[in-house]
Amino acid sequence: MTMKKTLTLAGSDSSGGAGIAADLKTFQEHNVYGMTALTSIVTMDPQGWSHHVTPIDVDVVEKQLNTILSVGVDAMKSGMLGSVDIINLGARKIDEYNIEKYVLDPVMVCKGEDEVLQPENTDAMREELLPRSLVVTPNLFEAAQLAQMAPIKTIEQMKEAAKKIHALGAKNVVVKGGKQLEHDKAVDLFFDGTDFDLLESEKIETTYNHGAGCTFAAAITANLAHGENVHDAVKAAKTFVAAAIANGWKLNEYVGPVMHGAYNKTDSKKVEVFSV
Repeated sequence: MTMKKTLTLAGSDSSGGAGIAADLKTFQEHNVYGMTALTSIVTMDPQGWSHHVTPIDVDVVEKQLNTILSVGVDAMKSGMLGSVDIINLGARKIDEYNIEKYVLDPVMVCKGEDEVLQPENTDAMREELLPRSLVVTPNLFEAAQLAQMAPIKTIEQMKEAAKKIHALGAKNVVVKGGKQLEHDKAVDLFFDGTDFDLLESEKIETTYNHGAGCTFAAAITANLAHGENVHDAVKAAKTFVAAAIANGWKLNEYVGPVMHGAYNKTDSKKVEVFSV
């Protein structure tokens, strides 16, 4: 028996909802073999749930990548990277091992509506990782930062951002509107450099959506590993994560994660996705 192999270069969410925990659960649901290169450990204060990020030394990250890439991977994704050094390392390894199916989830830590905590990381992602990505999956805030635009509120602004991000080298762009966009549906915009496709689903009224972004990017990665074309991989991933959000659950008084296995369970809620 052989399995497709996937790599996630990302942080660890100790509560299990996001980061490499979400990625591995998603990979398992897609029947691919997931491997992890850990960039940081995120812990939470039990009183108030404030976050603390402990970075992993870049030399240790490189040793993890060398271990995984010596085995070989069919697709790769990255999430929380944490430093310019790790971003540069990721770019170097993508080149060294000729990784063509790379999904960039441009995780940014923000300290306001339009300000990132580590702008040098955003610059490095823009310069080093976007040109190497087959797919990039920014949310509205991240898309605005990558495209160097004002906050995005409309579909036309999403299209403008997608064009700018594609011009920076990303082969395919998915701008995630989600429920934050001023629209009556949950909308994600796919752009391949030529055509736009609006992927719509019903908005899900829930706060139990922790890990949705990681899960979406991991599902795309798994679909690409199986050989799906990019558009189909993205649309299937949106269907997968919509079910995960619709079946999200309360972990504690502070957070509720998505249900990673919901799509494959016959008795769970399903959400239909339409191309517009």
